[in-house]
Amino acid sequence: MRPVIAFILIMILAISMFTSCNAIVNKIAVISLNGVIQIESGSSVFSGASITPDAVRNQLQRAQNDFNVKAIVIQVNSPGGDVSACQEIVYEMQKVKKPVVISMRSMAASGGYYISAKANKIIALPSTLTGSIGVISEVPNLKGLFDKIGVDMEIVKSGKYKDMYAGMRELTPEERAIVQKTTDELYGEFIDIVAEGRHMDPGKVKELATGQAYTGLQAKDLGLVDELGGLETAVDEAAKLASIENPQIEYYHPESPGLFRMLFSGNDSILGDFIGGKLLGAEQIAALNFINNSYPRFLYQ
Repeated sequence: MRPVIAFILIMILAISMFTSCNAIVNKIAVISLNGVIQIESGSSVFSGASITPDAVRNQLQRAQNDFNVKAIVIQVNSPGGDVSACQEIVYEMQKVKKPVVISMRSMAASGGYYISAKANKIIALPSTLTGSIGVISEVPNLKGLFDKIGVDMEIVKSGKYKDMYAGMRELTPEERAIVQKTTDELYGEFIDIVAEGRHMDPGKVKELATGQAYTGLQAKDLGLVDELGGLETAVDEAAKLASIENPQIEYYHPESPGLFRMLFSGNDSILGDFIGGKLLGAEQIAALNFINNSYPRFLYQ
């Protein structure tokens, strides 16, 4: 019995020492999301900051894995963006097992509202622009541009709809109906997300889902946000949800791409932007950026 008792005493002593050296601190993690929501990062001189699922996932996992973090406040400042990226971010947020409070800044519209809708609480400034519930579908028609620059594209296809998104011609009425059906399905999914997250009747949400942007003051009256206030209000709400007092605030800063990567890496590098600006005019740059996008584009924006 003596070896067993000695082992128990040693374990108690070890636990006591570990606890004293690693005192529990009640923290609230603050994550800032700024820019257009897209699948991959495209921060550059021309494109600006972006919000990507990978970046959000990394920050949420960090907060989830930190035992001392009891709740999360996410500052959202975004006009929205790619539908798939928005959906992926919501999936990541649903994995979090801690209270999540949204703090809206100047804008949390369309996709910015989509990723906020299922949080435990939403706090907005009176002047925040939010809502804008709706979908935009983009299908290019570059025929006029190619005619202008003397490019004649021949299309060989195996199915009647295979080239409908190639951008070489106008959509037929039948093809337009296909795009509209997809747009309506994504619109319905947006309404369902809001109805579920805000505990609202889908019919009521649909009445508000005209694409109109509301101020924070209007959004509160309509039930789209919970309270008016800034970051401090959001932190207070997060502390209440986590049942903690006087929490320590830890700000999570987005990873910097580094000077070398910003200057030289990829099509969105600063050096690439500079050279492009010198070699091409504004009209050509706009056309090039347009062509470089993948289509069709379905946007909560």
